[in-house]
Amino acid sequence: MTAREFRELYARLRDRSAVPAADGRPGALRHLTPERVAAAAAEVRTGRTVSLAAPIDTVRGPDDPEPAVHRMTGPSPADIGSEALCFATDRFAMNVHGDADSHLDALCHVVFDGELYGGVPASTLTAEGARRLSVDLLGDGLVGRGVLLDVPRLRGVPWLEPGDWVTPDDLTAAEAAQGVRVGAGDLLFVRVGHRLRRTELGPWDAAGARAGLHPSAVEFLAEREVAALGGDGNNDTAPSVVPDVAFPAHVLAIHALGIHLMDYLRFEDLAPACAEAGRWSFLCVVAPLRLPGATGSPVNPVAVL
Repeated sequence: MTAREFRELYARLRDRSAVPAADGRPGALRHLTPERVAAAAAEVRTGRTVSLAAPIDTVRGPDDPEPAVHRMTGPSPADIGSEALCFATDRFAMNVHGDADSHLDALCHVVFDGELYGGVPASTLTAEGARRLSVDLLGDGLVGRGVLLDVPRLRGVPWLEPGDWVTPDDLTAAEAAQGVRVGAGDLLFVRVGHRLRRTELGPWDAAGARAGLHPSAVEFLAEREVAALGGDGNNDTAPSVVPDVAFPAHVLAIHALGIHLMDYLRFEDLAPACAEAGRWSFLCVVAPLRLPGATGSPVNPVAVL
């Protein structure tokens, strides 16, 4: 995609981004109405729950040079050796936007042309945190009808190779093959097989090469009025197909459309569960941490089939 074609697509998608919902929620959250959340509850048939997150990685690797740190802070050896009441305690720290751990991107995550989504000045990002569009917008959770589109299953391969991309035609073909249709207010999850490849072949430098969405596929999200997007990779392909824009899908989805993204999820339990059930939609509950001013959060989406 040329730089000019990208700019034209960006302008077209930004023009489609309507005013906030009546309750003040910005971006694509306006598609997730209370009526659609209530309707999503009808997706529950068996009550089976499936996590869409990968275990948090604490081991340094080529795709995780700054792994999460987990330390036990108590009890002390003296406490363990005594009969007194004591408590096990610990501390956790992570690079939220790394290339290994499952996380959610807030609408303040992407700065493009000197501003955030909706023309919010980049100056609202401070050392103390984001004054607008932080992850706290999702303090009450993100709940709705989830839909999984499995592109490797469509193509008859275990995973897409790094550098490959998902097109709008792939998404519509996956819908047809799986007998499902993405609709307004849905939480869309697109599998490229990144996690399975990492498990089978080992981690690699995902910052330099990974499968993801072609920028043109983001128009599919706008047309279907998707409320949120999650992938088992970064959602962006690498190397980028757009000159001088390293993360075009992030720019288009977050910055132009106001869609919250979830990166580096894990679908290796969900995909077979959906195949076994013979349906690829489900109730989905996403509960980011309540971190006022944060640009994202570790996340563990849960599908309820």
